[in-house]
Amino acid sequence: MKTILYIFAISVGLFFTSYNTLNKMPNKVKKIVIDAGHGGKDPGCIGKNSKEKDLTLAIALEFGALVNTYLKDVEVIYTRKTNEFVALNERARIANKEQADLFISIHCNATEFAETEGTETYVMGLNSQNENLSVAIRENSAILQENNYKTQYDGIDPNSAVSYIIMANYQQTFQTNSLKMANQIETQFKHKLQRNSRGVKQSSFIVLWKTSMPSVLVETGFLSNPKEEQFLKTDLGKTQIAASLYRALRDYKSSIEEK
Repeated sequence: MKTILYIFAISVGLFFTSYNTLNKMPNKVKKIVIDAGHGGKDPGCIGKNSKEKDLTLAIALEFGALVNTYLKDVEVIYTRKTNEFVALNERARIANKEQADLFISIHCNATEFAETEGTETYVMGLNSQNENLSVAIRENSAILQENNYKTQYDGIDPNSAVSYIIMANYQQTFQTNSLKMANQIETQFKHKLQRNSRGVKQSSFIVLWKTSMPSVLVETGFLSNPKEEQFLKTDLGKTQIAASLYRALRDYKSSIEEK
């Protein structure tokens, strides 16, 4: 059975990448899309005293402001700037329409274990670890709030293992640069903020699925952990996360454009 699924995954990957019209790897970063996860009727993770949708928006806006201030040659596009619901496929459509060079989706994490803490950054890929899959299932469940989601997402079911195999292969063209950006982010969190970095991981996220550029999804901390929730709620905490994302982008941009 595993062999069949592996062959199927490879076949799907070849199909999608062969029809990708943007196979050229970007050698510049002139436009980025910053995506504040969740919003509106979709609160995301809920902590004791906070909601993911509010924290991600605050971080996204501050991150974008830093880019506008210090990277004058980079245009910033937001998928949302207010507390509004934006469908996951619409977020990707915005990035593709704008022909962005990078897509960064900002989130907060949660688990049943209050002691779990740390940051993690995801790129699209197939991973057998149940923990990674559970994060993807939770983030992807946002589509269940959309009308006709099966039609909108080509029959993708957020609870189906086969759906994750299909999605995992779509971003292969951009995986190298996605991994570069993800590593820059986790390096900043670990070495500059002294946060517990849980590392760069792979899983299948609908919000990254059809973006035609390097893309990452950042989990900035666990709202289920009281200490981390308090950190993310403070102005200082949000500023430090935004500054880390800015420095990661700056270093990623330099490494790409040096070539």
